[in-house]
Amino acid sequence: MIRPQSRPGFAPPMLDRINAALTSLSPAEQRVGRLVLADPQGFARLPVAELAAQAQVSKPTVLRFCRSLGYDGLKDFKFKLEGSMSEGVPFVHRSVDADDKINDILVKVIDDTMAAVSTYRCHANRSTIETAVTALVDAYRSGRRIEIFGLGNSGIVAQDAQHKFFRLGIPTTAYGDSHMQLMSASVMRPGDCAVVISNSGRTRDLIATCELAQRNGATTIAITASRSPLSRAGQIHLAADHPEGFERYCPMVSRLLHLMIVDIVATSVALRIGIGELRPGLRQMQSCMLEKRVC
Repeated sequence: MIRPQSRPGFAPPMLDRINAALTSLSPAEQRVGRLVLADPQGFARLPVAELAAQAQVSKPTVLRFCRSLGYDGLKDFKFKLEGSMSEGVPFVHRSVDADDKINDILVKVIDDTMAAVSTYRCHANRSTIETAVTALVDAYRSGRRIEIFGLGNSGIVAQDAQHKFFRLGIPTTAYGDSHMQLMSASVMRPGDCAVVISNSGRTRDLIATCELAQRNGATTIAITASRSPLSRAGQIHLAADHPEGFERYCPMVSRLLHLMIVDIVATSVALRIGIGELRPGLRQMQSCMLEKRVC
């Protein structure tokens, strides 16, 4: 499989989607898909008869494969494949093209997300997640603070994380303002936990907040890209790697990946604490919310 020069370690977006969609295709179409993944540049050069022969399928099957992935036909598929080394429409989504129809966009956005989630499932560091969960459980049991920091789009993820923990009966606070983050980090102490969320891991204010919290003795958990400054600043690094460019104005895959990691951690923390311990508060909260609903 070829690799994009701009983002080492990730396949081009089309190949990501083809790989994610393979299991949903017919056996014959899967053979065509594997032929693409084995040699995408060669696939783009060969005529349909040669492609069908190499994949041991009929020529109509090659065309069905292209349409199953949301392309108009083999010519359209080859054209997009040759350009797959570059990202899609700037600032919108890495895989879409300006002339894509709704069905094309639907297939590409969903397949991109499925590919990112599937990759994370295979490569997630279980022991690091376990370490982060243990630190959060210890902070909860000892009555210490759990603070969540994020800016911009990551600030929205931080708020969602706070809401997730809050609904589970685990007190947390989320800060989306850099001044408030520094103020909070300045008064953190040993036993406290700081969860710092960043897509790029290169935001100066978040790195400074993480370093300050750590100097004050707090355990720092960074949800960010590998090999970023923030990943090195945090004590516990939960890698959130994806092929979406950090300069993306409308990040999609990265946001969903961060939300999923938060769900994994929050669920693990709740189960480690014990549902029996959290259940009374959860029941009371549910009762209050039911009273707000229209019958």
